[in-house]
Amino acid sequence: MLVDYAAPVAATPAEAEAAAVSAELVGYDGFNVAETRHDAFTTLALVARATLQISLQSAIAVAFARNPMNVAVLANDLQLISEGRFRLGLGSQVKPHIERRFSMPWSRPAARMEEFVTALRAIWQSWATGERLFFRGHFYQHTLMTEFFDPGPNPFGNPRVQLAAVGDRMVTAAGRVADGLLVHPLTTETYLKERMIPAVRAARGGDLDGFRIEMSPMVVLGADAGQRARAEAAVRRQIAFYASTPAYRPVLDLHGWGAVADQLTQLSRRKSWDEMARAVTDDMLDAFAVSGDPATVAAGLVDRFGSAIDRLSLYPPYEADRYQLAAVRSAITTSALSG
Repeated sequence: MLVDYAAPVAATPAEAEAAAVSAELVGYDGFNVAETRHDAFTTLALVARATLQISLQSAIAVAFARNPMNVAVLANDLQLISEGRFRLGLGSQVKPHIERRFSMPWSRPAARMEEFVTALRAIWQSWATGERLFFRGHFYQHTLMTEFFDPGPNPFGNPRVQLAAVGDRMVTAAGRVADGLLVHPLTTETYLKERMIPAVRAARGGDLDGFRIEMSPMVVLGADAGQRARAEAAVRRQIAFYASTPAYRPVLDLHGWGAVADQLTQLSRRKSWDEMARAVTDDMLDAFAVSGDPATVAAGLVDRFGSAIDRLSLYPPYEADRYQLAAVRSAITTSALSG
């Protein structure tokens, strides 16, 4: 199981660049950049120039804020700049953000995402072979590519495409058209193993060869009880925030937490953030997060996910000590080598 480092969500591009250099020196396998306050592709261009070996991933870039052509160009350029180290992580976001923040269309997200990736691959195929670009779908049409705009084949090949998914339809779309699955932090071991992996396997005709599953599990990490108490409070708030969103309802329903989800949705509309955190039960906390000192967290992650995923990046929704994060990485790596 490979271990990546995730840039803090509030990091500026320059701060993420510095964090990536440190992550490479420590020995992380990859570096992930989310798209929140800054553009993930811009940040990763800086990171690609500042590092030599560590793999890079947008985790995630918002697909529906863009179109397949401009994502094809961005991903192709990052693959060139990084000399083949880039992985394109895409996600749909949710309807209010797509329509109200990005002013873009929203409909049938799983079908739209499947077509988005199919169109993306058609564009790359046209560049690689010189074949005429002729893609006509329900959501996207790409039928014009002239020599002036054609970058030609990428000497490092096309980047892997990883799709973020939670519900069955998007997981199935990932299995059909992507190279891997990005598992959301609000995912339990049970949901991953009983719902997501079987759906991917079914979509791929039972063959998972070459398909990679990645996850960013939440952790309550601290060297002592005081640090862990502060971390736990932040994780409870993050669980409450995610669980109030209808898109993540399937995970909660599987565990019988539908009533809590309804409560959290109502509280979120009143912006009752503290009350939301208190509504997260201890069982929910234990299911969604691994808690303890670095050695305990590493052992818990390996026990839960070691047989199910190919790589992970820790997700602490608080300012975690980078030395403790590195200690978790080291312990997971040691466990993998000894196993």
